[in-house]
Amino acid sequence: MAFEKVNSRGVKYYLHSRGKLYFFSKKPEGSVDLPAGNWDVVENERTGLPMLKKK
Repeated sequence: MAFEKVNSRGVKYYLHSRGKLYFFSKKPEGSVDLPAGNWDVVENERTGLPMLKKK
């Protein structure tokens, strides 16, 4: 099951990874689940882009 996040502007983003790098994209193809551990999903206030942040 892929992780998805809808930001405050109503745009849906999907989580992707390339090795240890995690990023959000609007394309659902190749999306992944949240990594194991304590992670928070925060949103950049200026751009609305979600980001992963370690707790």
